[in-house]
Amino acid sequence: MKPSKLALIHPTAGFAGLLFVLGAMWYAASSQNNTAVYLLFFALAAVFLVSIPHTLINLAGVTVTIESVHPAFVGQEVSLPLEIMNDSRATRHGIELGLSDSDKERQRIDYIPAHKAARITLRFPARQRGEHKVGTLRLTSAYPLGFIRFLKKFSSSQTYLVYPRPAGDVRLPSSFVQRHDGRPLTEFGEGDDFAGTRAYVHGESQRHIDWRAVARGQPLITKQFTAEAEGVVYLDFSALHFANVEKRLSQLALWVIEAERARRPYGLRLPGVKIPPAVGQSQFHDCMRALSLFEVGEHEHEHEHEHE
Repeated sequence: MKPSKLALIHPTAGFAGLLFVLGAMWYAASSQNNTAVYLLFFALAAVFLVSIPHTLINLAGVTVTIESVHPAFVGQEVSLPLEIMNDSRATRHGIELGLSDSDKERQRIDYIPAHKAARITLRFPARQRGEHKVGTLRLTSAYPLGFIRFLKKFSSSQTYLVYPRPAGDVRLPSSFVQRHDGRPLTEFGEGDDFAGTRAYVHGESQRHIDWRAVARGQPLITKQFTAEAEGVVYLDFSALHFANVEKRLSQLALWVIEAERARRPYGLRLPGVKIPPAVGQSQFHDCMRALSLFEVGEHEHEHEHEHE
């Protein structure tokens, strides 16, 4: 990630204190014609002036790289892992990294040796579902004396997802895939008794596949156990009757979690989106991504107004 062209230098609170001390020393030296105070005044001013280039150089050769950002649910924290690389030949000290001027969102690194990297994680609240840009990272340093702060900004186009907040009824809807004879398809998990086999559903765990049958040239089949007695479930947006769209998405998010936890193949139906039944991490994140990126259409706005 390359730094933006904007780099700023601004005084800190300590700079105001320094000016006050220098002003008092100058007044005392001039009013009393005190040579010792003059010398102390010029020595302190010289130290301050010498520290300025050290502050500016302290961020030279320092770059920031964003690592993989995992999705979060609304109300949780987004964890943003970062690598700060020091490509210079000198150790860098007292570097702070954040997304804003807020102290709560800053992380401090005391030092980074030459040609070494440091890793930190920024955490901030996930307030709204959807896809969000990381935006601009702010790298600052007030080393060595803390009187002025040098700021470099790093712009990033990387995005992260915030899933809807899971909420509602934990009981899954009784919507099953029908067999050819019209009866619900029974889905089994791990249990006490073996109950036969069935066709393998894409996305399921492969630990119950009958590999001996596969070796004989048969298609993928899964061993069934009598732990569960419910079938493939469809999670349908239009079947919910909440006036608020966000409540519907929260309910669907909760059902996705519960269906995945129960290892029941589940499908998702949204206006314009249909995800076929499956289980597994890929299915889970595909459904959550669809819920996260769902945009409310005009017909949904009208439906919402009807309930108000």
